[in-house]
This record gives sequence, structure tokens and C-alpha cells, in this order.
Amino acid sequence: MLSTSTTLDSLRFRLHLSERLAVSPASVEACVVSEHGTFSVFLWSSARIGDMPLQELLKRRGLRLDEFRQSIERDVRYANITIIEGLGASQYGIGMVAARIAEVVLRDERAIYPVGSHNPRYGVALSLPSVIGKAGVSEVLWPAMSDEELKGIEASAERLKGVVAQYVK
Repeated sequence: MLSTSTTLDSLRFRLHLSERLAVSPASVEACVVSEHGTFSVFLWSSARIGDMPLQELLKRRGLRLDEFRQSIERDVRYANITIIEGLGASQYGIGMVAARIAEVVLRDERAIYPVGSHNPRYGVALSLPSVIGKAGVSEVLWPAMSDEELKGIEASAERLKGVVAQYVK
């Protein structure tokens, strides 16, 4: 079993990075993990533009990570609201993501997307880069992350356990 979880968030993260840095989104490797929504975890420490770590590129361009980070995270976290205000609906993005994931499963592509699946380490479903094919998620690929990012995942897992505990008695 799997969910689209942070796949759309990750695509938006890459798009916002590419727009601000004036590069193609295809040249951006960046991932959002943990859970979809306002508590998602952006993996800034492993984000890359081409083969260059994002943080190195920001230094070269004289951009401050903190301001850059806050701006992008705000835009990505609230993109859904912006889209609804502009179009009156937001089902197109998630529809495209769901269709793509279905295609990956049907064709057994073994493509890697950050999707949600049960994580035995935490006992809840979390979104992490995963190999997807006809069997669903066949492998979860733990990305490199900072201690802060790992703490974000752990906090998310605890929050999700609390929600599950409210409904499962």
C-alpha cells in the first residue's frame, strides 16, 4: 500500500528552487519527506543543483540560506491555497501525480518517488524516496539528511502516532 504523500510537495520544491535560481527544474534534485502538508520536512542538506550542493551554489551567488529557505518553504507549503484562489480548485496537480504513480505501478518501472508507506522503524506511514513497481513499494531509500531534518521526521512520526491513537482503541 502506498500514497502520493510528498510527491507533489517535492515537485513544487524543485520548481520553486529552479525558478529562483534560474535553472531548469530537470537540473534540480530536492525532496520533501515525512508527511504531506505544513509539517513536511524539506531536505535542504541533500538538495543539489546539477552536481553542486544547493548550499554551495547559494554561497557563490551571495544568497542567505535562512531567508531563501523560509521563502521557498512558505510558498511550497501553501501552494495549494494559492492554486485554489487562482483556479478555484486544486485537483489537477494531485491528479497528475496519482496518474503517474499508477503508470509506474502498471508498467513496473521501478521508479523512485517520495511516497507514503508503512515504516516499521516508526510504526506509521511516512513519505520517503521509494522504489515503486508492480509490487507497490519494494524498497525505501533513506536519503542523507541533517540531524535537524531527522528530528523533523521523528517529530512527524510521533504526531502521526498520536492521531492514530485517537482513532484506534
